[in-house]
Amino acid sequence: MLQRVVVTGMGAVTPLGIGAGAFWEGVREGRSGVGPITRFDTTDYPCRIAAEVPDFRPSDFMDARDARRADRFTQFAVAAARLAVEDADLQPDRIDREQVGIILGTGIGGMETLSDQFRQLLERGPGRVSPFFVPMMIANMAAGQLAIDYGFTGPNNTCVTACAASANAIGEAFRIIQRGEAQVMLTGGSEAALTPLTLAGFCAMKALSTRNGDPSRASRPFDAERDGFVLAEGAGVIVLESAEHALARGASIRAEIVGYGMGADAYHMAAPPPDGRGGALSMKRALLDAGLCPEEVDYINAHGTSTPAGDRGETLAIKAVFGEHARRLAVSSTKSMVGHLLGAAGAVEFITTVLALEHALIPPTINQENPDPECDLDYVPNRARPAAIRVALSNSFGFGGQNVTLAVRRWEG
Repeated sequence: MLQRVVVTGMGAVTPLGIGAGAFWEGVREGRSGVGPITRFDTTDYPCRIAAEVPDFRPSDFMDARDARRADRFTQFAVAAARLAVEDADLQPDRIDREQVGIILGTGIGGMETLSDQFRQLLERGPGRVSPFFVPMMIANMAAGQLAIDYGFTGPNNTCVTACAASANAIGEAFRIIQRGEAQVMLTGGSEAALTPLTLAGFCAMKALSTRNGDPSRASRPFDAERDGFVLAEGAGVIVLESAEHALARGASIRAEIVGYGMGADAYHMAAPPPDGRGGALSMKRALLDAGLCPEEVDYINAHGTSTPAGDRGETLAIKAVFGEHARRLAVSSTKSMVGHLLGAAGAVEFITTVLALEHALIPPTINQENPDPECDLDYVPNRARPAAIRVALSNSFGFGGQNVTLAVRRWEG
C-alpha cells in the first residue's frame, strides 16, 4: 500500500526575500525582485539585469569555514534547508536518521566555483587551483552537505534536468516516501548560476530580456511585449513526510502532494515544440497518478518563462489537457516576480503553490499589460486574487525537453 505524502516545512532563499514568509509577502503584493546586476560588471553585455538574492550572508546559516568551502549554490541550499527544518519543527535527535533522505535538484551546480578556478588556472597556473575545487563544484554537493550537517543517512541523490531539476527532485522524494523507503525527505533545489560566463551564454542564445532600462517590468509572461526570461538565483527546500510519520510526531501539515508526472518533448535541445506536447503529457500523467479529473484542478502555477515560444506552447498544452475547463482555470507565473531560477525554479514555485492553497490566494502574473492573443487563458494579471483552492498543479519544463508536473491538494485528513 502506498504511503500518503505531506508537506510539513518549507524554506526559501529568493530575490523577494529569505524565508517562506518574506517570499510570500512579496508574491502576495506582486513585487518584482529584478534589478541591475551588481555581482559583476555587465558593461559589455546586451542583458544587464537579473533577479539577485539580496542581503544573503552565509554565516547566518553555516560555520564560516564551511561557507568558504562551499559554492554559493550549496550555501543557498544549506540556508533553505535550515529554514525548512525549523519550519517543520523537525528535530534530528528525536527521529530515526536512517529514515530521512535528501534529494535536491540543480541545473548547473557550482558554476561560480568553476568560473573562478578556471580563471586561476589561466592567470596563475595549475598549482594555484584550489584542492576544494572539485568537491565545491560538483552538482551533488548540496545534497551531500545537508546529509553531513544533519547526519541523515537515508536515500541521497541529485537531479540535474535543467529547469525541471528541483521539480524532479520533489517528485522522486515523493516516490521514495510513497514506497516506504524513507519516512522523511528534504527536497527541492538550488541555483547560483549568475556569473559572467553563464550570462554570456544565455545572451548568445538571445534567450534573455534586454529591457535594461526598466528591469522590474522585464519579466512579463504571456504578455505580447515579452522579449525573453530574466536570470535569477536562489533555493527552495521542502520537508516531505509520510502522513503517518507527520501525524505521529504532531507536525503541522501544510498540504498533500498527490501526483507526479513527466513527459519528454523529443524535439529540440533548447526550443519547446510549438504544440507543447511534452508539457501536456506531464500534466496528464500527474493527474492520472493522483487519480484526479481535469475538472478538479483549480489553479496551475505555470512554468511561464516570459519567452514567446515557451508561453504559447504551455498555453496550448493546458488547453489540450483541460479542454473547456482551461477557460475556468486560474493560471499564473511566479517568474514574473522572481525571474527564472533555472534548476531551483520548480522548488520555489512548488512552495508558491502550497502557500496559495494555504492562504486561499492565487498569486498574480505581474507585468501582463498587453495580453498576447495566442495566450488567452486567465493568467491572473497584476494582482493576487482570493479564491478557494483545493487542487493545484505546478509545471516545470527544462532544456532537453524534460517536463515535470506536480499535483498538490489541500490537506483534508
